[in-house]
Parts: sequence; structure tokens; C-alpha cells
Amino acid sequence: MTQPNELGEFLRSRRSRLSPTDVGLHGSTARRVTGLRREELAVLAGVSADYYARLEQGRARNISDSVLSAVADALRLDDLERRHLTELVRPARSVSSTTSKPLRVRAALRAMIHALDPTPAVLHGPRMEVLAINRAGAALLDDFEAMPPAERNMVHWMFLNPKARAVYPDWSDIAAQLVAILRLAAGRDAGDQRLAALIDEITAQSDEFATYWSDHRVSQHTHGPKRFEIESVGALTLNYEALIPPSDPELRVIIYTAEVGSPSEERLRELLKSRPVDVGT
Repeated sequence: MTQPNELGEFLRSRRSRLSPTDVGLHGSTARRVTGLRREELAVLAGVSADYYARLEQGRARNISDSVLSAVADALRLDDLERRHLTELVRPARSVSSTTSKPLRVRAALRAMIHALDPTPAVLHGPRMEVLAINRAGAALLDDFEAMPPAERNMVHWMFLNPKARAVYPDWSDIAAQLVAILRLAAGRDAGDQRLAALIDEITAQSDEFATYWSDHRVSQHTHGPKRFEIESVGALTLNYEALIPPSDPELRVIIYTAEVGSPSEERLRELLKSRPVDVGT
């Protein structure tokens, strides 16, 4: 991943999704640009057109909290987008980021993932690495622990492994969300060389990834339903919850559960019958 003006690209992408009528501006309908012009956004944010141009070009310095808030208000950013904007303006880490080093997962945390079986559970790193997965998680998704280490990544699997499209009936929605999670991580630490290499690799092999990446959408794992299609048992709808280990806030524990008494609960139980009991690693 090269290091272009990420701030400017994000601002332009958010500006392009707003129309003058969205923000109460009126004028000629003949426009050569999609969305708001720089000058219009500057007026809404209460800054000069020259200053806002320098901001998009990455040439503005010492940006105050009040200006940042005014720009975010003008762009109608949500809370996560505001956080992303702040991280782009004020990177928390240097280029020699510690997150470029391999993660070390506590043995107790890894053991917990396996102890959750027969509830599917996965441990993700900040770059969507699959750091641990239990028997039920592997049955639901894929056997990541049998893959080469470089391929044990949810985004890598989603775009470069054909099985992902078979597992997720809503592949495009899930794929877009994973890219948006990765985009948030990239904004948090522009110096993460391992993340940059991952993005370069997938971009080179997937036009779909490149399209989602250029959208500059940001997201994070929280909770919600997901649909799965498993060849041996059929369709399942499971609810996922993303948990943050207090001592390892850069990691995420993802747990999948079925509604009690639902067909999905029975199918999940059926799926696991042929799998050896998970004793951990």
C-alpha cells in the first residue's frame, strides 16, 4: 500500500456523497463535480476556501479541534467517521509502528477460544488475522489453522478463497464490511507495514477489493445477524457478538450463536456431529 494523501482522499469521498440540497444550499443544477464543491464545504465549515483546499491536499498544519469538528459537522460524519478523521489528522503512532511486529497471543486467551466450543468462536487481530479458531468456528467458516500462516486472514480469505462466496450468501455485504474494518485499521496506524503488504497483495489480485477500498468506508465489528450456507446442513442464521479482551484491546473475540429452538440451532448441532471434540492447541 503506497502512502498517498489518505486524509484528502477520505475528505473528498465524504464530500462527494453530499448534494447541495442535502445541506440546504441552492444554486445551479449544472455541476461538473459529484457532490459538494470545496468552496461549498468550506462555507459550511466556516473556514476559508484556501484553508480547506490545503486541508484536502495534506498541506494544512496544526489543525485545531474546533476546525476538525466543524469539518466533520459539515460532512455529516458519524461517530466512527469522526474518529477516523481524527486519526488521519493526528496519527497515534510513528512509521516504526510496533504493530508491524507479529502479534503474540496469550496462551490463556487461545485456550478460551477452544473452551467455548461447541459455540463457534474466532480470535481476530487488528489486521483481521485469524489468530485462533475453535472446532465449531472451523466447521462454520474454514480450517484456518490448516492454512499457510500468510493466508490466515479473514479479508485474504474473503477475496482470494472461493469457499468464502459459498459460505456467505450475502458475500458482497460482508466483504464490504471487512474492507471497511481494514480501512479503519489503516487510518489508525499508517506505519503498519504488515497491513500495507496485505492490502497491496489483495489489491493486486482482486478488483472487487480495490473497488471497496477506494470507497473509504469505515466500520467495526459490533454485533448482528449473519447468514451462512453450509453444504452439509443447509442455511443458518447466527448472531455474532464482538468482544474486546480488556488486556488485549487490539484483539477481537467473535462469537456466533443461534436462536434457542431455531432451525439454525439444530443445523449447527448437526454440523458439529462429525467433527472431533475440540481439545485446544
